[in-house]
Amino acid sequence: MSVKIRLARGGAKKRPYYRIVVADSRMPRDGRFIEKIGAYNPMLPKDHEDRVKVDVEKAAEWIKKGAKPSDRVARFLKDAGVYEWTPGNNPKKGEPGEKAKERAEEKAEKEAAKKAAEEEAAAAPAEEEAPAEEAAAEEAPAEAAAEEKSEEEKSE
Repeated sequence: MSVKIRLARGGAKKRPYYRIVVADSRMPRDGRFIEKIGAYNPMLPKDHEDRVKVDVEKAAEWIKKGAKPSDRVARFLKDAGVYEWTPGNNPKKGEPGEKAKERAEEKAEKEAAKKAAEEEAAAAPAEEEAPAEEAAAEEAPAEAAAEEKSEEEKSE
């Protein structure tokens, strides 16, 4: 059986009030607990004396017995001088998962292929500009001749 020192929520909707309790870790958050050792009222200002009330002796006793405080309760106990709490360090927390990495690689490959195609397209017309102008010049007389024929047919 692992014992936790944690918060159990009470109070009304949008007006939370927490009890600091010692409970079996398998019990629900607001369910059965072994002992109540304090209270936390987040509605009060941070400098108010009744915001966090903890029975320091009972908390120290339970920690000696092997109870593990939750992160929030550990902060409260650190302020009371009972528990040595250090913030967790998870450098991989912001790192994307396997599938996200695969999608990023595919996207990078597509962008590289697209840039390569654009560079080829930009280089190719520079070489073929002269033939394109000649083709346009050849098409112009053909269009003029087609227009003359259509005008002759309309006049007849």
